[in-house]
Amino acid sequence: MLELTMAAVSAADAGATAGMRMAEAPSEPGAVLRVGRDASVCRLVTPEDWLFVSRVHLEFRCGPDGAWRLTWLRGSQPDPSSEVRLVIGGHAQPVAYGGTVPLPAGGTGEVVVQDRTGPRSIDVGFHHEV
Repeated sequence: MLELTMAAVSAADAGATAGMRMAEAPSEPGAVLRVGRDASVCRLVTPEDWLFVSRVHLEFRCGPDGAWRLTWLRGSQPDPSSEVRLVIGGHAQPVAYGGTVPLPAGGTGEVVVQDRTGPRSIDVGFHHEV
């Protein structure tokens, strides 16, 4: 089971958890959780006017081995308006635009989507139960 929690954070409400959203999916091959502005395909939806987040920005996908992977999907723009980093145990790892990284089995961490133009971010916490 992969559990996600998401909070939208701006300079005005840094540290606040208002608007926190949650989603989960079983660790079965092909299971998918998406994060972005498009509510028709994303389980966790960001504010519509936060254009530094693509319509479908992040995808968490369970592979045939039951392991979860995070992909920063390429959007319609050649250069992204945000940066994405995976934070596990205090260690931050940048995620490449269009890149995929594995999530630790049975691990906990955070994916941060940081606006390049202002003090706003989407923080997606994850917990993978095995």
